[in-house]
Amino acid sequence: MAELVVAQLRRQIIRGELLEGDALPSETELMQRYGISRPTLREAFRVLESESLIRIRRGAHGGARVQPPTQRVAAKYTSFLLEYRGVTLRDVYEARVALEVPRVGDLARNRTPADLATLRESLERHAAAEQEDPHLAIKLHGEFHMLVIRLADNGTLLLLSEMLQDIIDLGNVSLHADAEVSEEEARTAAVRTHRRLYDYIVEHDSAAAESLWRRHLEETMVYLLGDNAAMTVSDLFD
Repeated sequence: MAELVVAQLRRQIIRGELLEGDALPSETELMQRYGISRPTLREAFRVLESESLIRIRRGAHGGARVQPPTQRVAAKYTSFLLEYRGVTLRDVYEARVALEVPRVGDLARNRTPADLATLRESLERHAAAEQEDPHLAIKLHGEFHMLVIRLADNGTLLLLSEMLQDIIDLGNVSLHADAEVSEEEARTAAVRTHRRLYDYIVEHDSAAAESLWRRHLEETMVYLLGDNAAMTVSDLFD
């Protein structure tokens, strides 16, 4: 019975029938609705909480509230599977190359004026953060990669890329300290590369865009991994 309750509430959350921050009905109401006991309902809550679909607050003003699924949760669970299969961080970076490079070509061929405006805004934010906030610059670097995928308009690949990017973002922060090239040099080079990519997209030059992006991703992988190529994905979540 707990599994049936979990399935129904999970479906409502995923379909958007229950929105982020919504309070679930009281335990008494849910017990009556599903014809279950309090222990069964609380077991269902434990499952949903373990899936990060609800959060439980204790106390007089407590209760269960909805939180939607995120790529960070997906990335963490995926990291367990990748670790079980012996997957290294290098594998994740190589997967990103395979996903992103074709999407860059698609964007260069099919970009719209609105796409260009969105890319320009992202580049401006990244350039400003480069001098003022290194940690924000790293975050915006990852966001630009996701923006390229999002504008290429494939929802499935976007989700996969977001999941990989979340793992890579953790790796970027963790591995920057060991890189031979200074962090400032790396950030400056990244901004230059992103601007060149923008120029190729403006020109509809898909071949040049793909070539540049492949080189950028592969050089970033070498720069960040260094002697850490054997690091496993779940090491980042410890």
